[in-house]
Amino acid sequence: MPQSRPLPEPTPETLPFWEAARKNELHLQRCADGCGKAYFPPRRFCPRCGSRNTEWFRASGRATLYSYVISHRPAPGFAPPYAIAVVELDEGPRMMTNIVGCEQTQDALRLDMPLTVVFAQQSDTITLPFFTPVTGD
Repeated sequence: MPQSRPLPEPTPETLPFWEAARKNELHLQRCADGCGKAYFPPRRFCPRCGSRNTEWFRASGRATLYSYVISHRPAPGFAPPYAIAVVELDEGPRMMTNIVGCEQTQDALRLDMPLTVVFAQQSDTITLPFFTPVTGD
């Protein structure tokens, strides 16, 4: 579903993230030394302890809604209203994203609501992760 939104430019540090997203997988980095903490965004060192011994792993794709704002202003690739959100991944890091698959209202978007990752191909090289509410049985 290509859109006209601005797209990120992969860097050597972020390329594994974007390659995984193209396969509809959410990958994160974690410290492979003492602290073992997962983190986002990707970087060459652990932001907690400074270790350069890091590794990539496949994340669960589960998150909760930590914070959001609903924008009513148009922007390239976005039809208002749309939520700009921060989600807290089950692995610990927080990620800025958009919430999809539900109304973009305060009634529909509840803090701490369970979410799951979904992917949308934007170009031949960029597939973006979004999050959608987990629906009950």
